[in-house]
Order: sequence, then C-alpha cells, then structure tokens
Amino acid sequence: MFKKVLIANRGDIATRMVRVLREMHIASVAVYSTVDHDSLHVQLADEAICIGGPRPADSYLNMQNILSAAVITGAEAIYPGYGFLSENALFAQMVADLNLTFIGPKPKTINLMGNKANAREYMRKNGIPVIPGSIGFLHDANEALSVANEVGYPVLLKAAAGGGGKGMRLINAASDLNEKFLEAQTEAQKSFGNKAMYLEKVLTDVEHIEVQILRDNFGNAVYLPERNCSLQRSNQKVLEESPAVGISVKQRTYLGELAVKAADALDYCGTGTIEFLMDHDQNFYFMEMNTRIQVEHPVTEMVTNLDLLALQIKIAANEQLMLTQNDIKINGHAIEVRLNAEEPEYNFKPSAGKIDYLYLPVGGNGVRIDTDLYQGAKVQPFYDSMIGKVIAHGRNRQEALERLQRLSDELIIQGIKTNIKFHQALLADQHVQNGIFNTKYLEQHFMPTWKREVNDENL
Repeated sequence: MFKKVLIANRGDIATRMVRVLREMHIASVAVYSTVDHDSLHVQLADEAICIGGPRPADSYLNMQNILSAAVITGAEAIYPGYGFLSENALFAQMVADLNLTFIGPKPKTINLMGNKANAREYMRKNGIPVIPGSIGFLHDANEALSVANEVGYPVLLKAAAGGGGKGMRLINAASDLNEKFLEAQTEAQKSFGNKAMYLEKVLTDVEHIEVQILRDNFGNAVYLPERNCSLQRSNQKVLEESPAVGISVKQRTYLGELAVKAADALDYCGTGTIEFLMDHDQNFYFMEMNTRIQVEHPVTEMVTNLDLLALQIKIAANEQLMLTQNDIKINGHAIEVRLNAEEPEYNFKPSAGKIDYLYLPVGGNGVRIDTDLYQGAKVQPFYDSMIGKVIAHGRNRQEALERLQRLSDELIIQGIKTNIKFHQALLADQHVQNGIFNTKYLEQHFMPTWKREVNDENL
C-alpha cells in the first residue's frame, strides 16, 4: 500500500480524499493555487504545496508543477479526482514515466475513451449497442451531410475530444448543417485542440442511465446499481439518483453485464462509468465512458455501503478486488443535487465571494453533504461553480426525497448566491416526485414554468 499520495485537485473531492487517506493511514499532500491557500483541503492535508497562480492553466492544469510537487514531497501516487487532469492521458503517462502511480486506468485507455468517436467505434466492434450515426471521424460538412441524410434528422454533431457541451450542435435540417458544422469544429479546436467531429442521430424521449464498474489488475470486475442522471441543464447534470426508477432486475443485469463486457474489452483498471441512453422502448445505447470517479458517486456509495475512493486506491496499489457480484446489494434509494455558487434567476450567472454564515444540516440518518465550505471560506471566480453535493438516502425513493427536501430547506449559505431555492422548487415538482422525466424535461418543461413563477415573485 502507498505511504503518501498527492491529490491533484481542489474543492470537495480533494477534501474527501484527504479524509479517506487519513482513515487508510496514508499521508496526504495537497496542492493549491495562490488563491486557495486557505482552502479546507489544504488545512486538513498532512502537507501542502503551492503550484501556481489562480488560473487553472497556471496551477491545477500545470502538469510540470504538479509532478514536481509529487517528487519534492516523496509522494508515491497521484489522485486526480474529477475535472482538471483526471482524464488527461498525457498526464497519466508522465506520472508513469516518473515511476509514480496514477490512480486511474492506463494512459492508453484514457486516450481511447477520451476520444468520443474512437470510443463509440471501439464499443460497436465489441458488441456494445451504440446510437446510429457516423463510423469514425467526420472531417468536413459533406461527410456529415451524407451520414445525416442516411440516419435521418435531427442529428447531433459532437466534438470527438469533447465534453461539457462544447463543440456540440443540434441540427434539424440539411440546410443548417454546413454553418453549424463549421461553428462546432471551430469551438472544438479552441476548447480541446482537436477539430475532429462525429455525428449521432438524436433520440427523443430518452433517459440518461449510467453504470459504475470496478475492475482490478487481475481481471476481477463488478458492476454497481445504475444511476439516473436525466435531469440536466446545458448537458450538465443537476440531479442524480440510484437506483433508476422503472429499471427491472433483468434490465439491471443486462446493463451491468454490458458495462463489465466493455471493461473487459478495454482491460480496464480502476473505477469507471459507462453512460447509456435509454429510449422510450427501453432500448439502451452506449453514449460514452468516463475513466474517473463521477461527481455523483456518493449516491452509489450510499446504496451499496462501499467507499469508492478507498477502492480506487486499493486497486491502484495492485490489491485484488475482494468483491464478487453477489456481494453487491441495493440498500434503499439515494438522491443527490449539485450545490452551485450561481444565480439561477439570472441565467445561472456564477457567484463568488466570502462565506459570511454557513449552516450544514447534517444531523440525522441518511444525509450527507460533500463540500469544502466553512464559515469564512472564499469561493473563487476562477473555477467551476460547483461548491458541493447534497445527498440523501432512504429506505425508498419517497423517504430519500423527503430527506433531501429537508436538507435543502434547512441549508443556509450567506455571502454568495447559490442554487438552493432552485433545487427546492425542482424537488417539489410533481414529475420529479413521481420519477417521470427525460433528458429534456428540465429545460423544456420545468424551467419555463419556474422562470415565470420567479418573474411573478419579483414584480
């Protein structure tokens, strides 16, 4: 087992990892930017080292500085968390070249799954159902037009190296394709340094269902209960839950076995997530694979009683996975909402500033708040607006919802704007209460009504 691990991240995931390492009797090294010197993960870690200025490119994306910090402090492994360098194959290779351990899959796996078009083709060749669309890369609008005419409109153009909705365009007719292809390709080049594109048919009335897998270096693998992440805004998840409403035991087994089949084909090592779209006929199609821990991992931890971060470390340390599929049981239901520093009523404009007052209502059973906030902490304008996750677990979905509503009602954050009231309204929505929604529900149905109500209140 490792004696010392460097955490190449910030925020709630870095704070959580410091605590996991302490429980495993492993020394932790925090890295931080010049504006994060008072952050909670820095205060809790055994050691901390500054790696650059506030801009991500100068610090949390600065591979040389992070690697230098690992060497200087004598860390044996680097934990990337999510975001930043967590899915950067070059960084993983540089870690390996220094004879350190990257706590994640092999660089070649990250590279393969990071390119969405390659990942799609790899899965297709290995018998995993994929959404109808292009085979390989699209280099120009004429190629895209030919595929779109074949599969039928609407279609979605996507950056092969993309994520977070960048380099993505919805095309409803052939007359729009040329202009939007050039727009998406230009955005992809600016955002990812890669202008390769691919195209998929748009499936309507779909749900976003994903499966977490664990696989060790010895080929032992298990799948965990699926998550429904269909409530999204601008292709970003807003609420996640496990297990998914309406998924039968037979479907869960089918999905899980597909996910393990994909992991075996990749010779995957670590934790990863296979994301699927489920259509109204309950057919499943591979969408992408995330080769890291997910933001929504706490709901899986709460329904399985597993510590996924600790398991990541053990697998990376070449320990055998001491779990079989029969060991994986579903214990109740868990739901998570993402706590963001933003103003939903003003188009979700990010908010920054000092936390003047904080109350985290964590008392009672089945509740969890993952955050690095404390009274007096500063929310910086340089990073993602997510400042935590609020999670509730119950014996059933209704109990989990009621607990999450209570948490949202009692949570107090003063000094910055947050999306707490937005979540209060979302959790009270009848469709959310009943678990009846798809990937377009939030933007096309909930938000228009919510905006009208907010405007009426402000009159």
